[in-house]
Amino acid sequence: MARQGTRLPAAAEEAVSGGSESESKSALTRSRILDAAARVLSERGYAGLRLTDVAAEADLQAPAIYYYFPSRDELIEEVMWAGIADMRAHVAKVLDQVPDGTAALDRLLVAAEAHLRHELEISHYTTAAIRNAGQVPEGIRKRQVLEEERYGEIWRRLINDVARDGVLRPELDLYIAQMLVLGALNWAVEWWNPRRGSVESVVRNAQSVIRHGLAEVPEE
Repeated sequence: MARQGTRLPAAAEEAVSGGSESESKSALTRSRILDAAARVLSERGYAGLRLTDVAAEADLQAPAIYYYFPSRDELIEEVMWAGIADMRAHVAKVLDQVPDGTAALDRLLVAAEAHLRHELEISHYTTAAIRNAGQVPEGIRKRQVLEEERYGEIWRRLINDVARDGVLRPELDLYIAQMLVLGALNWAVEWWNPRRGSVESVVRNAQSVIRHGLAEVPEE
């Protein structure tokens, strides 16, 4: 499936908009390498990523990669960090656009849709980060783990708000509920493909599971 929106780091954006022609070209080349690495890593995993494949995807000679990234693992580390950082920024931006006064459970459902769309149809970076979290060496995951903690804080607040609204089932543990929801959303990258239904269908099913799994059903 074709993904939308490649990632251009802030430093590259500055170089492109205000730097010299050589700086702009360098920034864009670095971004091309990262985009290529994200696609290869999302499809072939940590063990299967070869710099020759990344170079071919980026339409470069493999030695050129070392000008921008001293090692294979440093390239992978950047992709893994960006996958979660971009996800966090995307979900936070979507939530900022939700009208004031929206019920906490509805905000949680909005976040679930934003998360699924980002990992399934927007970003190879996020797909790569989720799929390879358990495969890469711990040293590579340090920055990613910090981003995961920051992203988890968004979900902690969402779940807590549902509880404060008096909607969360009383038997549920807030942390366990948060981790189960996030775990289920993340796992979609492993099993979903267009033959199993549209992204819209995945979103609807996930929202239904969350709504009826977390919300207390009033007695009739």
